[in-house]
Amino acid sequence: MALIGVVFALCGYAAAETPQTNAERRGQGGPAVSKTALQSYLQHMWGPDVTISVGDPRPSSIPGLLEVDVQAKQGQEQHKETLFVSQDGQKIIRGNVLDINRNPFESTAAALKTSTAPGFGPENAPVTVVVFSDYQCPYCRQEAQLVRNELPKAFPEQVRVFFKDYPLDQIHNWARLAAIGGRCVYRQNKAAFWEFHDWIFAHQSEIQPDNVKAKILEFANGRNLDSLALGRCLDTRATENEVNVSIAEGRALNVDRTPYLFINGRRVIGMPWEQMRGVIEREIEFQKKAAANCCQVTLPFASK
Repeated sequence: MALIGVVFALCGYAAAETPQTNAERRGQGGPAVSKTALQSYLQHMWGPDVTISVGDPRPSSIPGLLEVDVQAKQGQEQHKETLFVSQDGQKIIRGNVLDINRNPFESTAAALKTSTAPGFGPENAPVTVVVFSDYQCPYCRQEAQLVRNELPKAFPEQVRVFFKDYPLDQIHNWARLAAIGGRCVYRQNKAAFWEFHDWIFAHQSEIQPDNVKAKILEFANGRNLDSLALGRCLDTRATENEVNVSIAEGRALNVDRTPYLFINGRRVIGMPWEQMRGVIEREIEFQKKAAANCCQVTLPFASK
């Protein structure tokens, strides 16, 4: 097991918090880690404008260390991370725990929820690509063309793709309604979602805040969709919570731009196609080896 991180000392903060010592706290059955001291330390490090909440210490996977969940918020920005704290509460380690016996991207892959996300490709594909995207983002349009055209051609049986909404409201003024519209289409007709996805990106330059609803309804014409129901879904923003859930998931994974891809949990940002292709090829080989090794049994043979 490898641990990569930065160690901080809390000496002055713990001493200032209370006259009760760590030994006394342990003697009373409580943890040695002081949440108040930890919060004071982080407040000093991150600044007075950041609102910080500290969770309860709990056992970690590393002997001798506890782990504590911390959430920081400044305006609309939020950040969550898990800190590792020594038993006496005097040292903090910020970083990731890596177990050499496990896939390094396993926890990230597990955090990507795909059961309600639009997807295409074989369900049993060894590689899963999750795309956080914004319909108004020009780079997302380029990425969408790659994902929809190059990926299926190169890996028709090996890759499944899922789409996650991540509209950047601060800079894109119609992306959220387009995301709501996409989820409305998906509710009505799952097969039509990817047509919507491709159509919106293809007509991106024509869409403005004052015509985005009309454009979405234009897409619905001649397709197996109920335009009246689609219009009501847009007017009531019936699927906005689904968009918000996708955004919250992205933020929890520290997605900070679009497009933002995960390949079997591995973060892939701004990678040219040839490099991405190489990552996928290596991941396919890795999965083959993992499958081959999963059920091996070594039998003890008596020496001759």
